[in-house]
Amino acid sequence: MTEKNEGEILKEKLFNKRESGWKSKGEEEKNTIFEYAKGYIEFMNNSKTEREIVINSKKIAESNGFKDISEYNTLSAGDKVYYVNREKSMYLAVIGTENIEEGINIIGAHADSPRLDLKPNPLYEDSEFAYLKTHYYGGIKKYQWTAIPLAIHGVIVKSNGEKIQVNIGENENDPIFTITDLLPHLAQEQMEKKLKEGIAGEDLNLLIGNIPYPEETTEAVKLNILNILNQKYGITEADLLSSEIELVPAMKCRSMGLDSSMIAGYGQDDKVCVYTGLTSLVDLKEIPSKTAVCIIADKEEIGSMGNTGMESHVFDTFIAEILNKLGVNKPNLLEKVFCNSKMLSADVDAALDPIYANVSERNNASYLSRGIALNKYTGARGKTGASDANAEFVATIRNIFESNDIRYQIGELGKVDVGGGGTIAYILANKGIDVIDCGVPVLSMHSPYEVTSKLDIYEAYKGYTAFYKNK
Repeated sequence: MTEKNEGEILKEKLFNKRESGWKSKGEEEKNTIFEYAKGYIEFMNNSKTEREIVINSKKIAESNGFKDISEYNTLSAGDKVYYVNREKSMYLAVIGTENIEEGINIIGAHADSPRLDLKPNPLYEDSEFAYLKTHYYGGIKKYQWTAIPLAIHGVIVKSNGEKIQVNIGENENDPIFTITDLLPHLAQEQMEKKLKEGIAGEDLNLLIGNIPYPEETTEAVKLNILNILNQKYGITEADLLSSEIELVPAMKCRSMGLDSSMIAGYGQDDKVCVYTGLTSLVDLKEIPSKTAVCIIADKEEIGSMGNTGMESHVFDTFIAEILNKLGVNKPNLLEKVFCNSKMLSADVDAALDPIYANVSERNNASYLSRGIALNKYTGARGKTGASDANAEFVATIRNIFESNDIRYQIGELGKVDVGGGGTIAYILANKGIDVIDCGVPVLSMHSPYEVTSKLDIYEAYKGYTAFYKNK
């Protein structure tokens, strides 16, 4: 073996070494990573909407000893509590041994993902086809949602309060649905348009039926569909007025690649961070020093507004309730707790895609399989709308990760004046909390079928666990 010269030795000492994390993983650790990924894939295939995320997160929490905070009159170190906000967001906590006035450790992810929602009056018939009108949710490329299998998920609430769960298209015996597109032979005009204009938002109409009701009448196909829905769910067209129905890809989340190193699936932004943040909390073996808190938020993809989004004060109320039941609450204590707290805004990052490398700056891009990704700031152009983590806090997180052998990387979302985006980080930072974005790199983000690395997912789980344990 050739001896290293002085320059090579110095290079190893001074350079920030960036390479695939798989190189340092032995067979035993690879098996651990792959086993953890199995649980994640199962979770994803049962949790395509924010309501389903909350239902399954609650099951996981309760199976690990968590109880609704309303069941406690008082709290003490080691107690495990949760609060479900309108079935679409959730907050969990493990009470620590340290005086809560000294701050808490928070990991916050969001359960909502880009999708298609039904309009309030969705059902119509045209040329003997029955359709459902949609309004897209979040940032999507509209053309990606045509000519793929779609499933219908959600709830219908009758005016008497009866709630009906809907899930059609996931079971192998279910029908699926699709949004049609033009054949290339007739799409010359369409293909002359800009990519973002090729499919209009108003044309994202779900094809759901073609058989007319057997007796002669107008809108016979629509009537037949309503008759099917009435027989199956006992609803009328008016009941769709008070429904929350989402259209999501019907494809399964699965291992990807001949080496099974990756995972492909819908909604990994940001369900991958929900799962890793949740499991790192419920798997804590010892009572943490600082109270450990997990946020599963809603509405991030459309600005975090509303009473289930992070802009609401429901999370503040949850923490205030913890202070009340610890018997320590007093004026301004909530604000003081927040000012002494630390948070990882667990949101995904855009991984460098070599096919589209021109939108990334390689020195400051995140890469698949190089570990959990830190973003010191997001925003757009001149960091507009960003929460910019201070150097001291970045150093704190580096120390936690390096002390616990967590593979991590630091980058930003695309080239200057090209990239840009936002998370819930700024909302929590506005409360006085030290926050940095910290999540899993993703390829094809916001598409119906996103790609992640199993290694990065496991490193996120390990990193979040180490953060919760930090004093």
